[in-house]
Amino acid sequence: MSSIREVFSLVCAIVLMALTIPTLPVKARELIEPQGALAGWRTNRSKRSVDLAELIRGGPPKDGIPAIDNPRVVSIAEARRWLKPQEPVISVDMAGEARAYPLQILIWHEIVNDRIGNAPVAVTFCPLCYSAQVFDRTVDGREYSFGVSGLLRHSDLVMYDRQTESLWQQLTGEAIVGDMTGTMLRSLPAQIISFDQFALAFPHGSVLSRTTGYARAYGRNPYTGYDQISGRPFMFRGKRDDRLAPMEKVTTIRLGPAVKAYPHTLTRKRRVIADVIGGQPLVLFHLDGAVSALDASEISASRQAGSTGVFDPRADGQTLSFRYEEGKIIDDQTGSVWDISGRAVEGKLRDRRLTPIPHGDYFAFAWLAFMPQTEIYRLN
Repeated sequence: MSSIREVFSLVCAIVLMALTIPTLPVKARELIEPQGALAGWRTNRSKRSVDLAELIRGGPPKDGIPAIDNPRVVSIAEARRWLKPQEPVISVDMAGEARAYPLQILIWHEIVNDRIGNAPVAVTFCPLCYSAQVFDRTVDGREYSFGVSGLLRHSDLVMYDRQTESLWQQLTGEAIVGDMTGTMLRSLPAQIISFDQFALAFPHGSVLSRTTGYARAYGRNPYTGYDQISGRPFMFRGKRDDRLAPMEKVTTIRLGPAVKAYPHTLTRKRRVIADVIGGQPLVLFHLDGAVSALDASEISASRQAGSTGVFDPRADGQTLSFRYEEGKIIDDQTGSVWDISGRAVEGKLRDRRLTPIPHGDYFAFAWLAFMPQTEIYRLN
């Protein structure tokens, strides 16, 4: 019965999203036939790295889920009028400028084409995979903008660039069909943390505004109940990896050829994990903070999921070791207290920041479908 309810909930979600946008009639066969799904596109289908049969229609058509192309931002004080402290945001900190992208907005748009400072960035979120990725939109000196194709591959959002209409895999940042095939977007460090954690770490930061030009039920979750470890992924046709439950959340790190995933069932217990990947020392923090965006129908009422951060543990010429004590992360060398953004908030190293290591938080099925070589972290 639970699986029936889960499927029904997801179908309702797609219907709800479709009702808020103008849609085109789609033949039933186009739901599985890639040639039909790409009819009318300028995409060079002869150049590709994947089988077109792996592309399926997710429901809304091309641009049916509209990317935000001219984002407005507001202050933290103004955002407090509609954004609850525990709500999840994608936090991006570049060249001293920090910006929060609330998932209550991203869940309805999936892509924001923005500029932070002078840098063009694409802030992306695939609800079906819980994958938040931030990319540099510049490739070989040319700036690209991205839209939502309406296609999925292994349940993950397939983006397209408006310059060549090549298709890009959101979870990996790789172009998979079209003239750009084989090109990789450069990933930028980002975190899913709570709005309150962002506000404390970056008091002068800005927040993506709900004034988007579109009428959406911001704050509502159209995928009610999807974030359940016992659930099933939606529209997933890839090979299942039995090392983890498909809907287990994992924090993942990819450094060169080395790829590792840390199950949240372990990281939430340990809170602090020290490790080395490919010769790079790192420390992983997992603190209470953000609720899930895909649990309750009202995001702010969802269950606690926590927030993660991954950092180089070296600061001031020394390698720090950390412990979790009474809700705080403390280094053993100086007794300084650190927050989820890698900033020392108390002690001798106050205001020092650890260097972030790019990481992501995803449903296990999605990450392992694209990175089957991943090593799973286990307790010794």
